[in-house]
Order: sequence, then structure tokens, then C-alpha cells
Amino acid sequence: MNTILNDYADEVQAILARYPQDQKRSAVMPLIHLVQARDGYVTKQAMTEIAEIVGISVTDVASVVGFYTLYHEEKGGRYHLQVCTDLPCALRGADEFLAKLCENIGIKVGETTPDGVITIEEVTCLAGCHHAPMFQVQGDGAITYHENQSVDSALEIIAELRRKAAAQEAE
Repeated sequence: MNTILNDYADEVQAILARYPQDQKRSAVMPLIHLVQARDGYVTKQAMTEIAEIVGISVTDVASVVGFYTLYHEEKGGRYHLQVCTDLPCALRGADEFLAKLCENIGIKVGETTPDGVITIEEVTCLAGCHHAPMFQVQGDGAITYHENQSVDSALEIIAELRRKAAAQEAE
């Protein structure tokens, strides 16, 4: 049973139609994105199905998922808050920012808050070094960038994300 094909037959066909028949492998990233938008992460079963659809190995699909910080192999919080800590950002205080942010919300890097709303991740290069500390938030099918952050401004964003999650749960 191919759940991607069953659940998203039209979307899968639309994605595949963008590429020549002999280049279906080019659809791997859009298919991964489709699955992640549904589940919030990419399961091993989904990787297997994507591999079958595009005619590549599961290892090839898994290597794409593992390489890009936009994809997640494990269930995390509703929102993934990814703080850039590469060298230019570190020189602008990103490491200290990340440590204090984690301290303030009571989790370590890579963990999810007990309410299941926020997962904090450390990533390399979000292409905004001159505006560090900065982070991106992935969730609800969108990515938003937040530059020139302080711990207080980041905590306000987290509070807003929690309000949004609570409001959507109440619906």
C-alpha cells in the first residue's frame, strides 16, 4: 500500500508532471516536502515510498532528508525554531543567544518543550549572518525568518507561537 500515492495521488502526479519521464528523481525534494507538510517529519516508510515513486534507493532519499535542515526524520514540536550558529553568527553572539534561549524555555538544543509546541535546533547558515542572532521557524507549512534577535524578542515570538497553537487546538 502506497500511502503517498493513495493520500496525495493528484499532488504526486502534478509534481511528477514537472519533470521529464526519465528524470523522475528530480521530484525527490518536492515529494519529501509534500510528506513533511502532512506529517511534520518524514518517516522511513515515506522515504521508501518516495524512492519507489522516483526510482532511486531509499538511501538516496534518506541522504537528502539528512542533509537539509528543512527536513526532519523524527517527530518534533509543532514549530522547529532553528538558530544559526555558524562562525559569522557566533561572532555576533549566536552561541550565547541559543544557550540563554534554551535556558529560558527549559530545554536543551534538540529537545522539544513539554507542551509539544517548540523544538529548538542548531543549524548552520541561514544566509543572514549580518543580522545575527537570527533563526527561522518552520511550522504550519511555512518558514519565517527572525533577524537581529534578543532573547526577549525571541521569547515573545515563542509566546505568540504558543498562543497560535492553543487557538488552533481549541478550534
